Amino acid sequence: MRWMTFFIMAGLASAWSQENLPALPYAENALEPYISAKTLSFHHGKHHKAYVDKYNELAAKAGMSSLTLEQAMRKTAGVADQAGLFNNAAQSWNHDFFWKCMKPAGGGVPSGRLLDLINESFGGFEKFKQVFVDAGLGQFGSGWVWLVAEDQELKVVKTANADNPLVRNLRPLLVCDVWEHAYYLDYQNRRKDFLTVFLENLVNWEFAASQLP
Repeated sequence: MRWMTFFIMAGLASAWSQENLPALPYAENALEPYISAKTLSFHHGKHHKAYVDKYNELAAKAGMSSLTLEQAMRKTAGVADQAGLFNNAAQSWNHDFFWKCMKPAGGGVPSGRLLDLINESFGGFEKFKQVFVDAGLGQFGSGWVWLVAEDQELKVVKTANADNPLVRNLRPLLVCDVWEHAYYLDYQNRRKDFLTVFLENLVNWEFAASQLP
C-alpha cells in the first residue's frame, strides 16, 4: 500500500510543476548608472515575482501547471476566458527574456551574422537603432519593443501590455520593456532616453545572436 501511495504521489509530482522566479543574470547594481539597483530590485523582485506567483495560481486552477511558459502562452493566446493566464505567463516569459537581453558594459555594435542581417533588413545599424527607438516611443501606454526574426528577415515590432511575438510565429531576438515601471524611477517620462541608453550601453548582443534561427 505504501508503494502504491508512493507511485501515485510521484505521478502527481511529474504532472505538476511550479514556475520559479528566475534569478537575475547579474547583481542588482551591475547595470548602474544606466539602471539603478533600486529599479532592478523593484522591477525584478516585485513586478516579475508577482507575475510568476499569479501564473502559478492560475495555471494550477486551469490544470496547466505541467506546461512551460511558452506552451501556456500559445495555448491561451486569444482565448477570452484565459486572458489572465496568458497575461501572467507572457509577462513572466517577457521579463526573463528582458533580463538576458542586457549585460554590464553592453551596447555597441553586434558582429557576425546578426550584424549582416541587421544591415540587410534595415539598411544599416544606425537605421535599425532609429527604427527601434521610434517603435518604442510609438507604443502607446504599456508594452514592449522587439527585434524579431521571420525566416531570414529581421523586423522591429511592438506589442501592447503582455503580448509576445511568439504567438505570431515570430522569433524574439531582443526586447526592451517600455512599461513605466521599467524606467520611471531613473528616467521619469523620458522614454526616448531610456531606449537610447538600452541600445548604446546595455544590450547583450551575444545573447541576441544566440537566438537566431
